This record gives sequence, C-alpha cells and structure tokens, in this order.
Amino acid sequence: MNTIYFDATVTDELRRNELYQGQIFVYSPSPSSRALCEFARELIQDAFGFHPREAQYRMPVEEYVKILAELKPKFIHHPKSKQFIQRILEEFGCDLKKTYFDVPRMRTATSDEYLTSGIAYAFHPHRDTWYSAPMCQLNWWLPIYDIQPENCLAFHPRYWSQPLRNGSSRYNYYEWNKTSRKNAAQHIKTDTRDQPRPEESVELDPQTRIVCPVGGILLFSGAQLHSTVPNTSGYTRFSIDFRTVHWNDIVAKTGAPNIDSASTGTTLRDFICAADLAPISEELVLPFDDSAATDGVLVFAPPEGNGKPHAGS
Repeated sequence: MNTIYFDATVTDELRRNELYQGQIFVYSPSPSSRALCEFARELIQDAFGFHPREAQYRMPVEEYVKILAELKPKFIHHPKSKQFIQRILEEFGCDLKKTYFDVPRMRTATSDEYLTSGIAYAFHPHRDTWYSAPMCQLNWWLPIYDIQPENCLAFHPRYWSQPLRNGSSRYNYYEWNKTSRKNAAQHIKTDTRDQPRPEESVELDPQTRIVCPVGGILLFSGAQLHSTVPNTSGYTRFSIDFRTVHWNDIVAKTGAPNIDSASTGTTLRDFICAADLAPISEELVLPFDDSAATDGVLVFAPPEGNGKPHAGS
C-alpha cells in the first residue's frame, strides 16, 4: 500500500521510516522553500528575460542550451542555494548535524519535445538507486513556477515492490563522472550516453501525479520509480531537487529495500553536512564503495580553465 501524507506533523525519524516503505510526503511551501524559489526565479529571469517559461518559443534550441549551460551551474554552486537548503531542512525538523545533502539542482522540462536530452534530460521511468544512490537517499522536489498535471512528475507505485529488468549493472558512478557528466550540454537532439533504464515494458498506469504550489515539497525515497511527465502544457517546467541522507541510516545501512539495483560506486561523497557544509567523512562512505578498482573519478569537479562547473546531470 502506498500512502501520501500531506503536511504530516511527525518526527524526522518516523518520516524516514515511512519513506523507506514507499510512502510519499507532500508539504505546503515554507518560508525558506519560497525564498529558494524566489532566488531561482531571479537567476532564471536574468538569463532568459521576462517570460522564461515561454523562452523556448523565442530562440533556437542551440541558444537555449547555451543559456542553461551557464544558468544551471550558477544556481547549483551559488552559496545562497546551500544556505536555503540548510534552512529548509531545519524548518522540516531535520537534525542538521546528522543530515547530509547534495547540491540543489535546477531542472527544466520544456514543452512539446523542444529539448528533451542532455542538459534538459526528460527522465524515463527510473529509480535514483540505479544511478549508484544509497538506499537511504531521500529526494526533495519543488516547483519554481506553477505546475499542472501535464508538466509534473509521475510516480509508478506498483513497482515499489515489483522489480524491473534494467541497465544499472552497467553503470559505475565514477566512470560516469569521468566520461559522461561533463558532456550533458553537447547532447541537444539526442542523448547517446548509456544511462540505466528499464529493459522491459513498463506499465505506466496506475501512476500518481501530485500538483503542489510553488515552493511546495514532494519528499520521496530514491528507490521510488518515477519519471518526467511528457510536457504538453505549452510551458517549460522549472523545478529544484536535492537529496539527503541521515548519519544513523548510513551507519546502520538501513533504507528502502533493494529489489533491482545493481550499479557500482556510490554518490555518497557528493553529500555535505547540513550543519557546517563539511564533506561527508570517508569512514562513512567506504562501506558503500562496493565497486571494483576503477580509474574513474570519485567526486566530479569542474575542468581546469574557466573554473565553472558543468551542468551535466
């Protein structure tokens, strides 16, 4: 049974336990989530102009990609973005000393297949755990502008307990960091990077689409099968997502059940402590580092030269 909780007043520990069982939590906007969206809108409007959700109709796709290639890293790595995340976690009852988060990412889902690859990748049904995420990862997702059923996320609850054949066994996070992550902006018409995806038919229905207000938060396990809804709304969807893990769950290796994920490497080194922004300790990560020896990159870093991180997803 999958349950959706709205504005639930529960402890963070109880909430995490429910999320690991496939439940979804939905929250009204908080002061800090609103502020984060306002900050994101300022950057978006500076980049695109007055009507950013309709900018796709005013420029060739190559120009659009160039703007995103500057805009997304600017948001992702701006100190204010991390500060807003710290405040959001505090507002939602997380222990900042034991909660770790990764950088918030700005996502775009353009309408009517204008741009669906690379830097604006339209995600097929997937679990984040196929991409080397730990089973205790939680996803926080919030819209920057108003959304509707035609441009939101879809959850596919039947697959919470039903395995899917997928390509995660070919995915090593360190190799992805080395060879594919920095190239997102080069994939405009099609995306040729080998990413974990279902390798059997997926029954998309029944599916759950949740429409929340600007700054409202969807909170769900990284093991939930979810996808980008084919955007037919006529407007580009701009959203923010970030992930968290909890010290207790990392140490105890608790989390959602792993029913079909076989990726190697781990994303844990991307996480920082919500209290002081210190990197996660290597001692916590090593038990999850189950991949064979690799010449890949443990933590993605921008190439030397311009000092600007790439926006690859």
